[in-house]
Amino acid sequence: MKGRHTGKGLMLVSAFLTATGQLFWKWGLTEWIYLGIGFVCYGLGAILMIKAFALEKLSVAYPLMCASYVFALVYGHFLLGEELTIQKFAAVVLLGIGVTLTSVDR
Repeated sequence: MKGRHTGKGLMLVSAFLTATGQLFWKWGLTEWIYLGIGFVCYGLGAILMIKAFALEKLSVAYPLMCASYVFALVYGHFLLGEELTIQKFAAVVLLGIGVTLTSVDR
């Protein structure tokens, strides 16, 4: 598995898994099984991050971890009942623009 964008894809999956792991850690404050699930997700995310670094430049791959902010915002709103404000939405859009500009490598 070594396509042109494989490293970027792995980093996005890593961002998803680390954000998911952190969500489970939050739930794990009251349910211990969720702590374990969180560690598994976070660990898999770390492994995929290492693999992504092997396939992609650090300056291209690492900014993609900001996608975890998007996942956290969605989790917070839909799963934790947190308010989704225009400020938070604008911040995520600006992060997305920055990540896109940073991760384009010609």
